[in-house]
Amino acid sequence: MFLAIILILTYIIFMVSIHSFALNKKKIFSHISLTFAMISAVVLLSAYFIQFSVIPASLMNGETEGITLLTQYNPHGIFIALEELGYLMMSFSFLFLVPVFNNKNRIETVIRWIFIIAFVLTIFSFVLVTIKYGIVRDDRFEVAVISIDWLVLIINGILIGVIFKQALNK
Repeated sequence: MFLAIILILTYIIFMVSIHSFALNKKKIFSHISLTFAMISAVVLLSAYFIQFSVIPASLMNGETEGITLLTQYNPHGIFIALEELGYLMMSFSFLFLVPVFNNKNRIETVIRWIFIIAFVLTIFSFVLVTIKYGIVRDDRFEVAVISIDWLVLIINGILIGVIFKQALNK
């Protein structure tokens, strides 16, 4: 959980950097994206902090009444629901970054398409899992959305780093 918290904080720094990079006429989109990123971060940080603060202490003290609802090992628990919500909000933050990157070069076009495809895949997987399993989704959507979002952050993180470097060299 400590590494997950560090990654979420890094995600916020990344989103703030993109907001600073955005042209003034595109800042409304980066600001909306940053707002979704903050929602995502608050939800995910809360879930992760509870996992390493509340669960171990409760178990060590024999306070197990109702703990199954909070633990990450319960596929119908609060932790899974919070992760689903947090990573869904992260996908919305990606969608609002699309207008920030112009189609002025191939890298920015690829970045835009990765953000669009990620959002579409997230919504498609949510709808598909919900149709197939209803409210008993277990952790199926959670695994899908985490995989999509972190893959996007890795790929587009590298590509946006290239864009930042090019901007610094101008």
